Amino acid sequence: MRIRLISVASRMPGWVEQGYHEYAKRMPADLPLDLVEVPLATRGKNADIARLMRREGEQMLAATQPGDRIVTLEVTGRSWSTEDLAAHLEAWRLEARNVNLMVGGPEGLAAEVAARSEQRWSLSALTLPHPLVRILLAEQLYRAWTILNRHPYHK
Repeated sequence: MRIRLISVASRMPGWVEQGYHEYAKRMPADLPLDLVEVPLATRGKNADIARLMRREGEQMLAATQPGDRIVTLEVTGRSWSTEDLAAHLEAWRLEARNVNLMVGGPEGLAAEVAARSEQRWSLSALTLPHPLVRILLAEQLYRAWTILNRHPYHK
């Protein structure tokens, strides 16, 4: 099983890449965390946002494989505790399907991506900046793995 973080974003600062990679590299070889970046389309003054979101959504879905689980990160999704995430992670592992965590651009996810979602997850009712979401997801996935493996990191 692989976990892919598929995210619409522009280039991230070095501290974000460093933070994300610090936790991604801690994931075990049998549960790798991969990052797939979908370029954020330029949003000019008269940009057709709906069209740009559709294109970004097509690129996000193109990064998935048939049979993969799609989990969208949406403000209207369900809130999970770290222990809830660990339970989901264990269920996903037993399913033996790849999991794609989908993070949309500034306006959210394309409707086509949301329609394919099997689970909708809300990290917070707060609006979080994309750089922090990327690091937070990687850290929480690592923490969930440590819970499942009784590793002392979670304490």
